[in-house]
Amino acid sequence: MTSSPSIQWYPGHIAKAEKALTEQLKRVDVVLEVRDARIPLATCHPQIDQWLGSRGKVLVLNRQDMISTEVQQVWTDWFKAQTKQPYFTDAQHGKGVAEVAKAARSAGVAMNQRRRDRGLKPRPVRAVVIGFPNVGKSALINRLLKRRVAESARRPGVTRQLRWIRLSDQLELLDAPGVLPAHLKDQSAAIKLAICDDIGTAAYDNQRVAAQFVDLVRQLQQRSPYLMPQRIFETRYSLAADKMSGESYLAALAEVQHQGDAERTARRVLTDFRKGDLGTLALELPPCHLQTS
Repeated sequence: MTSSPSIQWYPGHIAKAEKALTEQLKRVDVVLEVRDARIPLATCHPQIDQWLGSRGKVLVLNRQDMISTEVQQVWTDWFKAQTKQPYFTDAQHGKGVAEVAKAARSAGVAMNQRRRDRGLKPRPVRAVVIGFPNVGKSALINRLLKRRVAESARRPGVTRQLRWIRLSDQLELLDAPGVLPAHLKDQSAAIKLAICDDIGTAAYDNQRVAAQFVDLVRQLQQRSPYLMPQRIFETRYSLAADKMSGESYLAALAEVQHQGDAERTARRVLTDFRKGDLGTLALELPPCHLQTS
């Protein structure tokens, strides 16, 4: 496999959406920041704290069904150590969504108290749902509303327009398109976004990304064996990966199962991971849970 250029994206609509979003944030009381529970650090937008200022924030880690309960617990402990309370959800099936709505309303209590102090009537808390493409923002909104109003699909870039949605007399939500940073210097994070399909419209080499996925999983298995499932590739494909590089493994798997078609093999491996067919598999762990070599 020849070396390929770094991952690039050309999200013209995202640049436009980012400008509109920063304008709307002036009217927002609370931000629901949705991240992918498989890669909670890579799906943290580097500008979010700058955008939010003193506004309340609810941290939502979606796709909890795709990581183990042990990994969920170590992330919970890690975030709490930084005085952040994560809310894990499976938005597709509604798990954890009620707790998110309660947290959003609670975060807006101070806003309405300030209104009362000025002699104004309380109003619904205005919350915005933001995050990278395809992390589950629209699915979360649909579950919060208990009806389908935000278009949702397991592919990036579905939401393109900003719009306010009344959730109840207590809460209004702004559904925003997925926002990517204009430039992502950390290519290891970009690779994880590509693996998880959280990157929107992008240019990348499937074979390179799939090979790095295999390498990443093997590294995590070695550095945190008690948290990472073992032999996942052997179980799924009847071919062990423990003594091969990701590139070599894909080449061998292509020969065994797909008549040497490396592109088809790469797409299959990535699709199997994204659909959960490889089991519960996190691609990031807190630094304190990674053994140094």
